[in-house]
Amino acid sequence: MGLRVIVLRHGSTRWNVEQRYQGCVDTCLSDEGRAQAGAAAKALADRQLAAVYASPLARAQETARAIAACHGLPVLTAPAFREICLGLWEGLTIAEVQAQFPELYAAWRERPHTVTMPNGESLAAVRERILEGLGQLRSAHATDTVCLVSHGVTIRLLILEAFGLLPERLWSIYVDAAAISELEYRDGSATVHRMNVQSHLDGLAGGL
Repeated sequence: MGLRVIVLRHGSTRWNVEQRYQGCVDTCLSDEGRAQAGAAAKALADRQLAAVYASPLARAQETARAIAACHGLPVLTAPAFREICLGLWEGLTIAEVQAQFPELYAAWRERPHTVTMPNGESLAAVRERILEGLGQLRSAHATDTVCLVSHGVTIRLLILEAFGLLPERLWSIYVDAAAISELEYRDGSATVHRMNVQSHLDGLAGGL
């Protein structure tokens, strides 16, 4: 067995429900998001985790704390796995972005790998830091199982990389709030064991 990474998107926030771009804005979980985090923690309670990592953003940290508490572990902050910086889009709704940046929004939906957000990041830059972070995890936990709480774009890129697909396929994958995916890394290979699992959220409304 190699490194297993159980990766979750953070629980829902009020901005998710409002369809408002968060990026690197430090939003917190909603009541619904906290319930989702608790459900995810319960679903992972019987896994043997060597560590719990999270993006530095509050919504990821809070989700990770619920999971870590079940294992008596601290939450280790992993800056490489924070969300893409969306620059001027942050705080705007999808409708507002469509109105203010129509050409850029169309490119983001059709050719996301060609876009560098105004005052923000490109997918290439995010991918580079994610791969650096993944390398650090593999060095520290070569045969361990760890949990990583991160964000929609970040997790999409991780999964695409495991499948050997390029960032231009970003929208081929959807990652729901508090959904669980599981990746394994051995030598130079990666295996996707499960993706966007939501059965633990039955009875809870989902976030964007």
